[in-house]
Amino acid sequence: MIRPSDFALNVLLLAICATAITMSALRSIAAEPSKAWVDQNVEPLVELYRHFHTHPELSFQEEQTAERLAKELSAVGAEVTNRVGGFGIVGLLRNGEGPTLMLRTDLDALPVVEQTNLAYASTVKVKDAEGTEVGVMHACGHDVHITNLVGVARYLAANQERWQGTIMFIGQPAEERGAGAAAMLDEGLFERFPKPDFAVAMHVDSGLATGTVAYRSGYALANVDSVDVTMHGRGGHGAYPHTTIDPIVQAAQFVVAVQTLVSREVKPIEPAVVTVGSIHGGTKHNIIGNTCHMQLTVRSYDDDVRKLLLEGIARKAKGVAIGAGAPEPTIEISEGTPSLWNDEDLAARLDPILRRVVGDDHVTDAEPSMGGEDFSRYGRAGVPILMIRLGAVDSQRLKRYEQLGQPAPSLHSPLFYPDIEEALKTSVPAMSEIAVELLKPKS
Repeated sequence: MIRPSDFALNVLLLAICATAITMSALRSIAAEPSKAWVDQNVEPLVELYRHFHTHPELSFQEEQTAERLAKELSAVGAEVTNRVGGFGIVGLLRNGEGPTLMLRTDLDALPVVEQTNLAYASTVKVKDAEGTEVGVMHACGHDVHITNLVGVARYLAANQERWQGTIMFIGQPAEERGAGAAAMLDEGLFERFPKPDFAVAMHVDSGLATGTVAYRSGYALANVDSVDVTMHGRGGHGAYPHTTIDPIVQAAQFVVAVQTLVSREVKPIEPAVVTVGSIHGGTKHNIIGNTCHMQLTVRSYDDDVRKLLLEGIARKAKGVAIGAGAPEPTIEISEGTPSLWNDEDLAARLDPILRRVVGDDHVTDAEPSMGGEDFSRYGRAGVPILMIRLGAVDSQRLKRYEQLGQPAPSLHSPLFYPDIEEALKTSVPAMSEIAVELLKPKS
């Protein structure tokens, strides 16, 4: 026999359950699919992209870019902190208890004169750190990255029922100089703000068709170091070389000798590059100068290989100087960016999300690259990271370049430009769904 009090309790429980089911259904109805959202909102994002494209700023000078990004993040309800590590921006969008996901964009442009002939091509000219007037262009696609971040922020702010936790939007300065991530970390990025449980970034790829994304688990980008080597000698008349110690001859011997580091000292299966990109010495045909200066870029993946290369460069330079009876060379190493390791577990978790958003046929394995990216520093700071490559050029345009027998303009080229609308229609849903996956609401 059911007592009246039991009956009333059962009715109450049924009502609570029905309310919970109704609220769940309402949330499902209220949540707008990310693909549909970006289709409806892509035009203002394209306009925003063109603003960033026509207002590029060099590394360490990204004041206006940072201010505009801060304004956009504040508009969606993020708590924004300015000037972290230079012109770095941190925006926290909180939505209850849960993990913290960091989404990062870079802010800076390059000293490149744009030659795309687009109606919105950059015409900006500024003076660089040396006082030389240079053109400025977003030739590496950072304007795409900034716009994508704003698009993701807008979507997630409008659909908070789909996620729970904290999103940490990072606008990072000076990526092109390999210094922005270090500057933000040095100013307490992970002490002043929540240390992320995950960090994800997206970078445009000039050789990948729009609608396509690519990633690679493990090593994806290289250690990058800059090395300056100055050989010293004793100057004199070119007709009397026996009275001199020729630094240019030393430099020539060094350029040849240093190549054996890769060919004879590094294991053949280990990626490594040593390139002498600049050599300057002498002033006139018949004068032997006192010095010859060289600039090298050194690339590797493994830290032990990195150490071998840097120590080997110093050894080869000193050996040449000893052989010539010359003073010891001057060697300066500018610490660059560490190699980028994409977290394998994070990549495996997000792979099905990417395939669901863009389709199985549009997710490819990225080739390892000897390029560098200081996004790697966040991984070295103990955060699982993943950098995804975004197709930026329409497939028909890529086919046209192929028909012409020429490669598509690469990143950093004055001719590079993305097909922005289609790129955003892929990047914004992909990054939004990644956020939803990593910040699933608690049941």
